[in-house]
Amino acid sequence: VQLQASGGGLTQAGGFLRLSCAASGHPGNKYHMGWFRQTPGQERNFVAAISATGGSTQYADSVKGRFTISRDNANNTAYLQMNSLLPGDTAVYYCAARISAARQLVTAIRYYNYWGQGTLVTVSS
Repeated sequence: VQLQASGGGLTQAGGFLRLSCAASGHPGNKYHMGWFRQTPGQERNFVAAISATGGSTQYADSVKGRFTISRDNANNTAYLQMNSLLPGDTAVYYCAARISAARQLVTAIRYYNYWGQGTLVTVSS
């Protein structure tokens, strides 16, 4: 699976951005998708995940109620709608794919097989 993330940019606190992750090389309904983020010198952290069919989602506590993950399997694209952004959301955001027959969503990096290149989100105060 090849992943291409886009949609990052600069916005003010309270603003919104929508990230996209275009996938190729594998049927869209056969892998879970996840979003992670990382700041300089810190570990890469889980943000959100969505099941292969889109029927299940999971979020980090820090983004619940503000971020929404979704996917369009017809176009092999996953999205992360980010609303009410905070300066603490500033990070490089990565999309990832997990090819698995399991239905349960996972948050650990080690379970994701493929990664996009990252897109920078900067939220000013």
